[in-house]
Parts: sequence; structure tokens; C-alpha cells
Amino acid sequence: MSISTCASGSFAYAQEAVWGKWKQWILLVVAYLITTITLYLVPVFNGYLVSVLSGKVPAPEVEDWGKLFVDGWKLNIVTLIYMLPVIIILIIFGAATLPFVIAGAAMGDMTGVVPDQYILGAVLELMAAFLIAMVVLIIISFIAYTGVVRFAKTGSIGEAFNFGAIFVHIGDIGWLNYIFAVIALWVIICVFAFVIGILSAIPFLGWLISLFLAPPLSLFTWRYVTMLYENAA
Repeated sequence: MSISTCASGSFAYAQEAVWGKWKQWILLVVAYLITTITLYLVPVFNGYLVSVLSGKVPAPEVEDWGKLFVDGWKLNIVTLIYMLPVIIILIIFGAATLPFVIAGAAMGDMTGVVPDQYILGAVLELMAAFLIAMVVLIIISFIAYTGVVRFAKTGSIGEAFNFGAIFVHIGDIGWLNYIFAVIALWVIICVFAFVIGILSAIPFLGWLISLFLAPPLSLFTWRYVTMLYENAA
């Protein structure tokens, strides 16, 4: 399955889920708002995405909010575990900046001026943390995409971390094909996000347009990931 096939199929999937279905579209927006406003503590939109990742075609109706909540928290747990290495890196490097901050504050108390070397040291530590965390995040993402689909299709959180099966599955797709397809997805998302950003600048209506476009973009993204996974089936 080519990148263009994944992209076109995912676009058609997202379009079919909302176009001409205003009730469904509004319910997706409501679920999205609840999830984001509560900082993913009520992750009903994530729960809906689990059904998308499970491979349901066409996109399912927004219903059974209790199940959406439970599935959303399962996806939260999977995501949090995958993010742990990034979080740990940021904590370690954040702690490493403390000596510069403490020393700089002490010098500032004595002289009234914080020496440049302390500021530079803290900035360099934070930049290093950001760069390393980004590299780790990118590497983890390639694995996590397959992991979350395995979780959604099996209903087992443990399957999201069955790394042996994950690596075999990616190998069946072809590592280069898989990597290029994921990178292409990131490029497409950036383009869509840029367009949504421009539309959001429209006075009065911009925020509403961007709000209604966010759920279809999520559906496109995770349907693409699911189609890529199923390419090895």
C-alpha cells in the first residue's frame, strides 16, 4: 500500500465521518472539547480514537460515553508509558540546571548581577534536554504508532508493549517503507495544521472553524496509522 493510498483512504474516511453528518460532527467536537478542557482527565475523544485504531470502517457513531471514557484512559496509560523516557530525560536535565540557577542566584544576591556563564550554562542544559528529548520522542513514535494499533485491535494494554511482535510487524511492512510513510504523515499533518492556523486567524469565526477541523484531522491521522499497520496483514 502506497503513501498516497493511505493518505487518500484516510482523508475519505475522515470526510465520510463528518461531511453531511452534523450531529456526528458536533458530538465529535464536544468529545474533543471535553478531553482537552479537562486535560485528558475525561478522555472521551481518545476513547473514540481507540475505535478508529481498531479498524472499524466506516467511522463509528459517537455513543456509549462510559466506554469511551474507559478506552480513553487505557490509551492515556499506553501513551504515558511510551512517554516516560522523554519525561525522565527532561527531569534529569532539568535537575542538572539547578546548580547553574542556584549559583547564579547566589552571585546575583552578592553582586546584584547574574554572571553570563551561569545563564549560558542553564540555557545550554535546557537546549540539550530539548534536543535529546526530541530525538528520543521521534524514535519512540515509530514504535508507539504500531503499539497503539495493537492495543486497539486486541483490547490489551500489554500488547502495546509487545516489542518483539511490533518489530516483526514493522519488518513485514518494510522498515524503510514504514519510516517514509510515518514521515510523510508528519509532513501532511504540518501542512493541515498550517492551513488550520491560517483559518483560525479569521476574525470572529476563525476559532470555530479550527475547532471543527481538529477532530477530522485526528481521524485522518489515526486512520492513516491504522491503514499503515494493516498493510502488513
